[in-house]
Amino acid sequence: MKIQERMGTAQGRPAAPAQPMAGDRLPAPPRERKPALAALAVLLILVGALGATMLVLRAGDRIEVIKVTDEIPAGGSVSKANTTSVMVAADTGINYVEWTQLDTLKTLKARSTIYEGTVVMGQMFGSDGGVAAGQATVGLSLKEGQYPNGLKAGSFVAAYRVGNTTGTGSTTGSSDSSSSGASTSPIVDKAKVTYVKPAASSGDVISSTNLPVTLTVDSTKAADLAQAAAAGQVALVLIPSS
Repeated sequence: MKIQERMGTAQGRPAAPAQPMAGDRLPAPPRERKPALAALAVLLILVGALGATMLVLRAGDRIEVIKVTDEIPAGGSVSKANTTSVMVAADTGINYVEWTQLDTLKTLKARSTIYEGTVVMGQMFGSDGGVAAGQATVGLSLKEGQYPNGLKAGSFVAAYRVGNTTGTGSTTGSSDSSSSGASTSPIVDKAKVTYVKPAASSGDVISSTNLPVTLTVDSTKAADLAQAAAAGQVALVLIPSS
């Protein structure tokens, strides 16, 4: 009787809850949505896209201007030998000189020294050449042997008087005069080369074998140098800039 009651009681007992199988995942809690962060992300994307568009448009608005490739001293001029063209962003606030204006710029003189790598602006040049008070520019036409190799604008030179030995049948007096003319004292002890004619290219017609050179000198020495140059009795010697 007791055995039957126990069996009946066991049959009427509720079954134990089934355990979850290994590997089953519990359901994840629902994510909390943050609309403010989503809106901020969209805004940042739009701003980035707009900035990239503006950069592309800005990069396309460029002009070709003049850049100096070799130092131009005060009073010097530009040429194809000492300039090149570069592309820059157009800016109405900067007075760039465009590459198409190079020929016009050649007629003007630098107001002060323009260093290599400088992008040219209009205010750097003028018709007066920017020669300082107490100075003067003197033009020379030199033959080979009257100037050193490597002479270029910006170099410093000393100018010496050399005797004219082309004459024949000179008397003793004239010989002494010629000898005294080739003095060891320079006409100008320090002058700055303002201009040297660039070497002719293979396609150019050579009109003269002389080398045109312009010097900026102390105004008190200009007359003596010009007289000696007119007589072909000037020789230049390179000296240090300092």
